[in-house]
Amino acid sequence: MRSTAVGMAGNVRAMGPILNVVFPIFAIMAAGYAAGYFRILGAASSEALNRFVYFIALPALFFVSMARVSLDEAFNLPFLGAYGGGAAATFLLAVVVAKFAFPNRLGALGLAGLSANFANTGYMGIPLLMLAFGEAGMLPAIVSTILNGAVIMAFGIVLLELDVHQGKGSLVVVKSALRGVARSPLVLSAAGGLLVSASGLPLPQAITAFCDILGASAGPCALFAIGLFMVGKSPTAGMGEVSWLVLLKLVFQPLITWWLAFQVFTMDPVWAAGALIQSALPTGALVFVLAQQYDIYVQRSTAVIMLSTVVSLFTLSALFVWLGIG
Repeated sequence: MRSTAVGMAGNVRAMGPILNVVFPIFAIMAAGYAAGYFRILGAASSEALNRFVYFIALPALFFVSMARVSLDEAFNLPFLGAYGGGAAATFLLAVVVAKFAFPNRLGALGLAGLSANFANTGYMGIPLLMLAFGEAGMLPAIVSTILNGAVIMAFGIVLLELDVHQGKGSLVVVKSALRGVARSPLVLSAAGGLLVSASGLPLPQAITAFCDILGASAGPCALFAIGLFMVGKSPTAGMGEVSWLVLLKLVFQPLITWWLAFQVFTMDPVWAAGALIQSALPTGALVFVLAQQYDIYVQRSTAVIMLSTVVSLFTLSALFVWLGIG
């Protein structure tokens, strides 16, 4: 009984700081919903704001993030293997199950996989790892955010482009898909930042300030757009599929990542714990941005983002207690 009471007290103590990170996310979504409900903004405001995030704010964020991290730091292979392996396994399971249990077009299957494995590493992960480990937690948070944006998201774009160009012949489809990925502002900005990092040349302060200001708006604008989109939509539609994806995101992915980080690979304890915490985060708003950009799987991805964020308040609190982070 005493151990149970101590565990519950630990959960309550851990929940406070996490609530401070989760609450603003829902407050911004709620503000967007209120703006849409009372018709403060135009009918196409969600799509317009989404395009701003996709074509302007996120590329600025991706570019400056990649440019600031050295290649040695970015290619921490054990960390990438643990976090990336957990994400890959989760994506594969989500897509295979969706293929049979929730059949849909290729782009929707890809977005189901992203909904199950694309963690909110930037908006939630960075402050939580800073909370847990101080400055030592910053680098794992940044590297996992870069992996999300430069690799995992790029793979999702490939599937969406393949879906869009279906029916044109295999060679034409592949060429069109590769061309679409190569022209993606997210891929181009990440590649540009990587080139700057490899060159060793420092970015002028004016450029970094420009990118920082624009990049800082990506998360809030994407969350606000989610609230706008949800006006008139049912948050409970497809709840069976949504609940399954949330289970994969908050339970399956952290379990696989824990096994890889603590049992398979050898790495610094902060990096191992960082991989685990980042994998246990709820689904990131960028999945909604991509879904709305291609007009595929928008309602489902939005519901997964909202439900996983609510549930993560409890799962992350329990994880922090288990890791001994008070």
